[in-house]
Amino acid sequence: MFEMALSALEIVFDPSRLMFVALGVIIGLSLGVIPGLSGIVGLSLLLPFTFNMDPFTALAFLVGLQAVVATSDTIPAILFGVPGTVGSASTILDGHPMAKQGLAARAFGAAFSASLLGGLCGALFLALSIPILRPFILSFGSPELLVFCIFGLSLIGVLSGGNPLKGLAAAAVGLMIATVGEEPNTAIERWTFGSLYLLEGIPLVPLALGLFAIPEIAEMVIARKPMQKEHGVATAWEQLDGVKDTISNFSLVLRGSAIGSVLGAVPGIGAPVIPWIAYGHAMRTEKGASETFGKGDVRGVIASESSSNAKEGGALVSTIAFGVPATASMALLLGAFLIHGLSPGPDMLTTRLDVTYTLVWTVALANVLGCGICFIFARQLASIARIRAGILAPVVLSIMFIGAFQATRQWGDIVALLGFGLLGWAMKRVNWPRPPLLLGLVLGGLLERYMFISFQRYGADWLSRPIVIGVLLITAYSIFKPMATSLIKRRRETNTRYFLALKPRRLDSTLWFNLGVIAFFLIAIVGSWQWDFGAKLVPQVVGWVGLFLVSWQLTATLFIKTESINSVAISKNSKSTASHSDTPSELDHLSNSEITRRTVRYFSWCLFTLATALFIGLLPAILIFLIGYLRIESKESWKTTLTVGVGSWSVSYLLFHQLLRVPWPASFIGDLLPGFRAIGALNLL
Repeated sequence: MFEMALSALEIVFDPSRLMFVALGVIIGLSLGVIPGLSGIVGLSLLLPFTFNMDPFTALAFLVGLQAVVATSDTIPAILFGVPGTVGSASTILDGHPMAKQGLAARAFGAAFSASLLGGLCGALFLALSIPILRPFILSFGSPELLVFCIFGLSLIGVLSGGNPLKGLAAAAVGLMIATVGEEPNTAIERWTFGSLYLLEGIPLVPLALGLFAIPEIAEMVIARKPMQKEHGVATAWEQLDGVKDTISNFSLVLRGSAIGSVLGAVPGIGAPVIPWIAYGHAMRTEKGASETFGKGDVRGVIASESSSNAKEGGALVSTIAFGVPATASMALLLGAFLIHGLSPGPDMLTTRLDVTYTLVWTVALANVLGCGICFIFARQLASIARIRAGILAPVVLSIMFIGAFQATRQWGDIVALLGFGLLGWAMKRVNWPRPPLLLGLVLGGLLERYMFISFQRYGADWLSRPIVIGVLLITAYSIFKPMATSLIKRRRETNTRYFLALKPRRLDSTLWFNLGVIAFFLIAIVGSWQWDFGAKLVPQVVGWVGLFLVSWQLTATLFIKTESINSVAISKNSKSTASHSDTPSELDHLSNSEITRRTVRYFSWCLFTLATALFIGLLPAILIFLIGYLRIESKESWKTTLTVGVGSWSVSYLLFHQLLRVPWPASFIGDLLPGFRAIGALNLL
């Protein structure tokens, strides 16, 4: 094995292959910066170009791209609160507040160095664990995968901060949304309303972008405050504070990397969940984390980023050793194996061990190159933050429209983006945490699938499996320990009492939102009542639990008040319950009427773009949106408007239409005039 490892190192450092690794890294970094795109887009684009390459070069090219997407997606997450990919959503919680405080350099330094160490740990895990973990991973069945999902759901209370009721209710909404589509066991269509788009469920990319990106851009536009003029990134050297943070929290890096590597190797867990698990682990174990996480604690960035990069090495374990891709990107990589005559399994651990170690060295080298590029060009990347909000917002929005469209390449992706954008904005305004909803959606489908298989195949005996028992004990400990700690602390603090108020609060936006969620669960319960047992089990359970949680929350908000026995003014309804793992609002300087007016204008532009796209096509609609928004809403000069608008649109046209060859859906004009392209450029065929 040692000789094979040295031979693979020599293969990777061949100048021609090194060039392809570097090219893959650059493409991967570019894709990670663009919200909505991911490694799977790059892999699908580059796969045809590897047909004539030798296996070593082809796999080094593809793995080099995939290994660094999780590094550069940190950049928009920290600077703008926009997840470059769904895996960077947890980085927003502390990275974006640090940028707002002028600490972007420190956040970048911590993120890039944690990503580097996490990626190297993932490569080391891949190198050492394949022979060792083979019998262990082969023993995993649906019961083990089910309890991993249950463990993931146990983190919801942590992500909810000071108000677990809201967090659990938000997770219930996510679990209910996850039931949309055809139920695989009974073939019953749930909540599809006759739409083919909803038959396969709601895609994760437009939901994540809508839930997190649309509200953050909305707040930037509505506040009309420019991004921080100086985010603290002048040179690469200024990131050294973040590097020092990573070194001083090296044990956290190791734990985050271990979580990412191990869970990344398990098929079905899902790459978007792993950073949340690492973040929740850090929030539980780090000293004082419950008070500082979500407000700009660098440890939250370190935990998320170390696990995010480490999972790529872990994901290669199941792909190489068992031929079971842990993610969609690994499925494409598995296709590359087969194209080049490689059979995952015993051959990759024996006769083709040189190929396996080529992948190990490529993962390590790609992380070093990717983090090095991000460090060197940190100043140029951070200079984006000096762009005026009126220019930055429409450009980022146009990228998000096209990025969301990559999910299924249907008009429903844009509708879902705007729909969940409205939901995310409402949740942000009424102080409901958004991360639990995303986690509920990601785990909902897996939870239902593994639950059905476990009960059908094992009955109640699945609870007696050793791994299941161990994970359930850890889950129970993680749930009840914070509750017990909170109860003990409350008993010691005798200066506050709770009492019922006979006169309820007036119905403000928060209470109206709670009523809307109650109506949502009632409709779900009634709508699923007549379904077969297999199809209605999860909707009914989630519906009743969610209804109870929101009703309890509404009752507490309306009638339960707190006061200090010592007559000290303590307002816990507004402050303590507002603490949760989400980005804070910065609209306190505006009146409610002004916020409403600006909100309507912002979402009107989004709806105008959708309507225009349906009529003439997505690309020309984006051009009209860019020019119209820059000139009318941002009041930019014609020179700036045309330069930014046409320039941004040209890049999108060349990238998505000419290079990626995206099959755009037909517009109204495209249907009327079949001689014109429906992509929106309206060029003659």
